[in-house]
Amino acid sequence: MAKEEMKIGEISKPRFEFRSFGQCFCEAHKRMARLSMPVPEKVWERSSDEIYIISRKNDINNTKIRDGKMDIKTFVQAVDGLEQWNPLMKGEFPISAEVLEKEVFPAFMVETPSLTKATYTYEEFIKMVEDNPDLAAVRVHKQRFGYMVNDTICEVGNVLINGAKIVTINSESTEIEDIKKTIKDVGLEGVENINYLQAIKRVIGMSNKPLANE
Repeated sequence: MAKEEMKIGEISKPRFEFRSFGQCFCEAHKRMARLSMPVPEKVWERSSDEIYIISRKNDINNTKIRDGKMDIKTFVQAVDGLEQWNPLMKGEFPISAEVLEKEVFPAFMVETPSLTKATYTYEEFIKMVEDNPDLAAVRVHKQRFGYMVNDTICEVGNVLINGAKIVTINSESTEIEDIKKTIKDVGLEGVENINYLQAIKRVIGMSNKPLANE
């Protein structure tokens, strides 16, 4: 079976991903840029502001809110150290109490608070998060630079997590061997694969592990 051609910004079957976070990936970034094939201008540089909902009790469901819309992805499997995630839920505010009770709070693996209304605004939802000691609403700003190496979708990003600046680098594809080749070619062999959930927990002190190159 012919492998799927990867296209930046387009939906494909579930991808595998290598990603890491640290203070600097300067040499790997240089190599990634030089090895990259041309990419669409729309992904040369992108910026976004998001809210991640982090739970002490959950490491398998990744929840973020951007432009009033909530997106939850769930961990599927790890193969050769690479992670595969699938969409679990998409919703927008105001959000129904039923969705909060049956999908959102179960994804955080915490008890659902008392819900007395049919729908809840973004502000009301964030207040419920802030009132739960096991949850945190974390501000994340991303400035991402897109590349394409070995037919894998790549990026280097400057990330602010509640104002703390770190750097992320990644390669993702439906083809595991293409990612492994890219990791080797850009000089990231032996670097820890860290997803956004893990990185944010380390930065805000919910986990005491260091980032990749600290």
